[in-house]
Amino acid sequence: MSKLESLEHIVSFAKRRGFIFQSSEIYGGLSSCYDYGPLGVELKNNVKKAWWKAMVQDRNDVVGLDASILMHPKVWEASGHLEGFTDPLVDCKECKKRWRADHLLEAKGIKPTFEPGDWGNHKVRCPECEGELTEVRKFNLMFKTQMGALEDEADEVYLRPETCQGIYTNFLNVQNTMRKKLPFGIAQIGKAFRNEITPGHFTFRTREFEQMEQQYFSHPDDKKKIFDMWQEARMKWYLDLGIKKENLQFREHDPDELAHYASRALDIEYNYPGMGFSELAGIHDRGDWDLTRHSEFSGEKLEYFDQQENKKYIPHIIETSDGADRATLAFLVDAYDEVETRSGEEGGKHEKEVVLRLHKSLAPIKVAILPLSKKEPLQKLSDEIQTELRQNLMTMYDETGSIGKRYRRQDEIGTPYCVTVDFDSLEDKAVTVRDRDTMEQERIKIGELDRWFKEKFNF
Repeated sequence: MSKLESLEHIVSFAKRRGFIFQSSEIYGGLSSCYDYGPLGVELKNNVKKAWWKAMVQDRNDVVGLDASILMHPKVWEASGHLEGFTDPLVDCKECKKRWRADHLLEAKGIKPTFEPGDWGNHKVRCPECEGELTEVRKFNLMFKTQMGALEDEADEVYLRPETCQGIYTNFLNVQNTMRKKLPFGIAQIGKAFRNEITPGHFTFRTREFEQMEQQYFSHPDDKKKIFDMWQEARMKWYLDLGIKKENLQFREHDPDELAHYASRALDIEYNYPGMGFSELAGIHDRGDWDLTRHSEFSGEKLEYFDQQENKKYIPHIIETSDGADRATLAFLVDAYDEVETRSGEEGGKHEKEVVLRLHKSLAPIKVAILPLSKKEPLQKLSDEIQTELRQNLMTMYDETGSIGKRYRRQDEIGTPYCVTVDFDSLEDKAVTVRDRDTMEQERIKIGELDRWFKEKFNF
């Protein structure tokens, strides 16, 4: 298994094979914004489907939600985002470039503090031109827009910086309509937006991103065991989908880095190339802070009536948060493998070939249909096979180049199985199925293909 030294190789590979493109590239690109190509959108959709299956479909205690991106401005006042969702920024007086002040200090091994007079004592210069930096000022990370027909009459609204607030404001709606008893969870997949000043590392940190979050509501006495349950479940999900154990670790947040609402926070970190272990997912004990704040600001009592105890109380929340983009990137990186082959007969040159060893449930294309010839009888039979298989599986048809080259193209995009249709298929009504990882080939009757693949993909 090859080890990638940086993300640059994945960036090039992702563009070349149709996974991820730079947004607006024909206009020079838009910084930190990316488009998922034909294979990338399938991979990311499969990641989201796998998450939803594990979090909602396979459980009786979690239900789904899709809340609006635009919310009442009071939501962000109650959540603390209007007042406290800021980054400390400095500008270079010479080159005018803007920097995160805390990042500059951390790069020098200095613990960030921004009390009056501290910044000048640090004597930090602009990393770009060594110019003098301005004093620190706070910058809110929320994107602001207007709602209304006329801008001068419009109300200010914000693109949500996180998805969880839509869950909190719908707590009573969901609990009442679904008749849920504690403990239960509400899951959501959706876009969020943060005006990061220093995004980077490909799709790891972007201004527009997709979150897969679940808020689990419980009695305060039960939250420790629930936290432990979700810690184990979320790590298991990544391992079950093929992430190598040595590339994952837990990191407990120190008391001084906890968010103001959290009494405990734990990250699942992945060992990204060139970055080291960095946040992939999180489990957070948010207590009753969120529901309490929304109760105060809305005037609605976001309480749960416990029939057994015959009393009302505000539930506590254990949050699980996974980045759809970060998870997709981690699966892509972890599956990337370069294998050395020898071309031709003895003495042939060594070549490196890419095999993307994605878990079968995540692979963008499940089955490739490869007719051995472009002649009409084989094309007709191949089309019939694909028409049947595509009812349940994402397929691809490829008739260009030698069969060896076509195998390698499919290996490179992670396709688990290739179906080769040859002239014998016209007589024996069978095809050759090749396995991506073992490279073993098996002759399967065409009439049995659907059942054979159902067993392989467990559907």
